[in-house]
Amino acid sequence: MLVHGGFWRSGWDRTLMTPLAHDLARRGIAAWNIEFRRVGQEGGGWPGTFEDVAAAIDHLAGVEQVDTARIATCGHSAGGHLALWLAARHRLASGVGASPRVRPLAAVSQAGVCDLERAWRDDLGDGAVEALLGPLAESSERLAAASPAALTPLGVPQLLLHGSEDDVVLLSQSRDYCARDRLAELLELEGADHFDVIDADHEAWTAAREWLSVRLGG
Repeated sequence: MLVHGGFWRSGWDRTLMTPLAHDLARRGIAAWNIEFRRVGQEGGGWPGTFEDVAAAIDHLAGVEQVDTARIATCGHSAGGHLALWLAARHRLASGVGASPRVRPLAAVSQAGVCDLERAWRDDLGDGAVEALLGPLAESSERLAAASPAALTPLGVPQLLLHGSEDDVVLLSQSRDYCARDRLAELLELEGADHFDVIDADHEAWTAAREWLSVRLGG
């Protein structure tokens, strides 16, 4: 399941991930390239964005051709946040996204926003986190429910890919997250920027695709 980025805002859509979806399909891996309501669209933000991605993965439980024991999530930037959050939903006691019908067996974050609290403090994306979640304060319950870093350990293997030249989402987001979850591994890509990680011809995608193939049993 592929989840696109764009700081959860309208203006970016799932076509960002289309080349990766085609590449997976050519190699015999079914690709579910999803869309969701975003900030700037009716119902986007909290809780609509989270409800949509949860509904998208849970929908696969009713698709006969899909083996729900062999599903992984993969997302870029804000989509990396959502890909990890989908793998963490079973950690939620109640509320938005709790009681998942489908649990991913692995997750890939491509230059992802792993820690929403830190992103909020750093004003990442010119207020993107508050635009997503609404007004925030210290120890916000909403941050605790929405941030993968707050939900660690996820209990599944995770691969985080991040370029050393990423000036949109800093490498420290992935580095610090991997220090919190022993099942998360980091691949630092020397010289790569924020968008190299979703270039179907870049070594970053080759590494992610091969890692996913092993986890999915391909």
